[in-house]
Amino acid sequence: MTEVADAERMILERMTPFGSRMLSLADAVDAVLDETICAERDQPAFDRVTMDGIAITYRDWHIGTRTFEVIGTQGAGAPALKISDAGQCVEIMTGAVLPRNTDTVIPVERITRTPDHAQVDDSAEVSQGQFVHPRGSDSKAGSPLLHPGTRLGPPEIAVLAGTGCAQVRAAALPLIAVISTGDELVDVDGPIAAYEIRSSNDRAIEASLTRHCVARVTRTRLRDERDKMLEAIRELHDQSDVLILSGGVSMGQYDFVPSVLEELNVDLVFHRIEQRPGRPMWFGLSRDAKPIFALPGNPVSTMVCLRRYVLPALQQALGLQPATIERVTLAAGVEFAADLTYFLPVVITWTDTGIGMAEPRPTNTSGDFVALAGTDGFVQLSRGRDIYPKGTAVRLFRW
Repeated sequence: MTEVADAERMILERMTPFGSRMLSLADAVDAVLDETICAERDQPAFDRVTMDGIAITYRDWHIGTRTFEVIGTQGAGAPALKISDAGQCVEIMTGAVLPRNTDTVIPVERITRTPDHAQVDDSAEVSQGQFVHPRGSDSKAGSPLLHPGTRLGPPEIAVLAGTGCAQVRAAALPLIAVISTGDELVDVDGPIAAYEIRSSNDRAIEASLTRHCVARVTRTRLRDERDKMLEAIRELHDQSDVLILSGGVSMGQYDFVPSVLEELNVDLVFHRIEQRPGRPMWFGLSRDAKPIFALPGNPVSTMVCLRRYVLPALQQALGLQPATIERVTLAAGVEFAADLTYFLPVVITWTDTGIGMAEPRPTNTSGDFVALAGTDGFVQLSRGRDIYPKGTAVRLFRW
């Protein structure tokens, strides 16, 4: 069987990019950037005023001028006015271009106005260049602002808009076929017999892929009929970029998935990982180098394997920069006798000093998906230990 770290490595080294697409700015939210965005011009593009008040030449202040002649009003979005004589000023608004021949702004709170003059309070403190955001002080024209692999959230969308990018090149989302197998499965709104269960894995997988903005998804349910399963998976493979199966990967009489994939000439990379839950997980590449993930059918196992292996693989293929590893502290001691890596669901709380504490929420079995509701994710407890004391630092995987 395969160790957790080896399974992760073998998956990631086989993932290839899905290509790119052009998106309008409105459609680019949460997309992964696939180009370098450079500044259209200096930012700010002019000496920008950051306070309502008057714009003066500091030289006048330095020689003792305290009453200034107001020669006009400069609003945002208007061409720069100009002072031409000593002792003049321009009434100025936040966001406006700094008037020509001025270099300093005195706030309106320090000024007494008459119709034609502005008197500066005796208590005012003035330094040269105050309340002026100099041209190009944020970035210079042509300098890189955003890099490939960046997830486009609100700040990044603002940067794109500010640099004139009405369209942007982003990673193409793969089409993923989510396939649930099992005679016992019925849909959420169908009639159900006492010996059947509602299909939840396909919905949970779809929700996770959608939440993380990594795929377009189709859902299919297949009965445990080998020949029909073979043809359906063959067709779904040809129509999709990635397959994620749930169920039928263990060693039971009706676990047809491994043999079906073998018959379809899928190259097995590994089958079974030294972990709990999710030990029977299967991964391979098709004849067209398409990734195929076959996850155990028990719901907790499905969700853990999806989050631990599938999502990071898809994020890498999209070119997304790797996320920072998040670690938290166990809020209670845990014992786990099996010689396996243990994935333990948790709820995260925070101490007054900002330390994340992981409250264990173990499930009754790997079928107890109800217990996952309200949890934040799971922690990874290393193989080779029986006892994990309270206070142990552990790695967190958020749902």
